[in-house]
Amino acid sequence: MDEVYKFLRTQGGQGDPLGTWEVLFALSLSLVCLIVVSLVYRFTHKGTGYSQSFVQTLVLTGLVTSLIMIVIGSNIARAFSLVGALSIIRFRNAVKETRDVGYIFFALSIAMACGTRFYIVALLATAVISAVMIAMYFLDYGSNPDRPERLLTAQFPPGVDPESTLRDALGKLFDSYSVVSVASVRQGMYTEIVLSVRPKKDVPGAKVLEAIAELNDNLKVSYHYASHSDDI
Repeated sequence: MDEVYKFLRTQGGQGDPLGTWEVLFALSLSLVCLIVVSLVYRFTHKGTGYSQSFVQTLVLTGLVTSLIMIVIGSNIARAFSLVGALSIIRFRNAVKETRDVGYIFFALSIAMACGTRFYIVALLATAVISAVMIAMYFLDYGSNPDRPERLLTAQFPPGVDPESTLRDALGKLFDSYSVVSVASVRQGMYTEIVLSVRPKKDVPGAKVLEAIAELNDNLKVSYHYASHSDDI
């Protein structure tokens, strides 16, 4: 415990290299903080896009970042060498949720703090930011329950104008709507329209599907409740 307390009192950014025990301490502290970050992410995640691989990647990427910061230390030449070596890596995975990007930076920042001896900063930042994210989850911060925005997708036979066909029904079902896209699908056999809609109160999804199906000859109709997490 005395050794742990000594490490915690170490000032960040010191130029002398880390000893073996301090390297283990930095990686262990980084692991603890990153597990907390991943648990907070899992607890506060909403929607259907949850990925176990992403949660594990948060922990793995953070540990690797801590190790890189330990290796670099205050050596400028080593820093430039690592930048050149890592620049060949290309990431092409699309991040579907904007919030996931925030958690990536959260994990990387905590890992960098641990790798550069800012242990107290890492602990405080983990506690404070995690508490903020949990509070926003329980408060449902940023939501607009009175005016939910959803996506309506419908297919029509060729030669039918979707906008004019749906105009009357959309006015009865929704407070407001706007056309997102109109596209030809199934090798031009059908026309697909995507609309952003704000439903009226007490209008269930089944009623929306039934009303649209009467107008498009019972072709495909989709009514998305989580418009911002679904691919258009």
